[in-house]
Amino acid sequence: MDRTQKAEMVEWIGGVFDTNSVVVVANGGLTVTEMESLRGELRQTGANMRIVKNRLAKIAITGKPSEKISDLFNGPTALAFSEDPVAAAKAVHKFAKDNDKLTILGGVMGEEILDEADVKALALMPSREELLGSIVQTIMSPASNIASAIGAPASNIAGILSTLEEREAA
Repeated sequence: MDRTQKAEMVEWIGGVFDTNSVVVVANGGLTVTEMESLRGELRQTGANMRIVKNRLAKIAITGKPSEKISDLFNGPTALAFSEDPVAAAKAVHKFAKDNDKLTILGGVMGEEILDEADVKALALMPSREELLGSIVQTIMSPASNIASAIGAPASNIAGILSTLEEREAA
């Protein structure tokens, strides 16, 4: 790798930290097949992963809020990243449960530094779509309750009237 390629890589890594909601740092000696499987799972969730050179990653985050995680860059290091705050964390956590070689070291969410436990907690959160569905359901629930409450007195009155008619007829 020549100087221009290294400079481009440093710029790219810096961009990953700047433009994505979450960046998960993982360590592991995965085989090519395992890495491709993990990348496939990440792509399905809208996330991505790339192996990075530790020295270049440390240079890229120098002077940024994420500089505090520079000690995580030891050994074979991969960055999983996504614009959705939970997508990368979910996919990496799921893969790490099934594969002992992959270890979640930590990550960054905006300017917040995440340790391994924080990444796992983030992975257990509902996705953006699940949260939106929950909000819509919460908003729609009172409307359906109001509609049934408004309709209930009319049906009660109709029931009372039919009972009174039956009594008069008898």
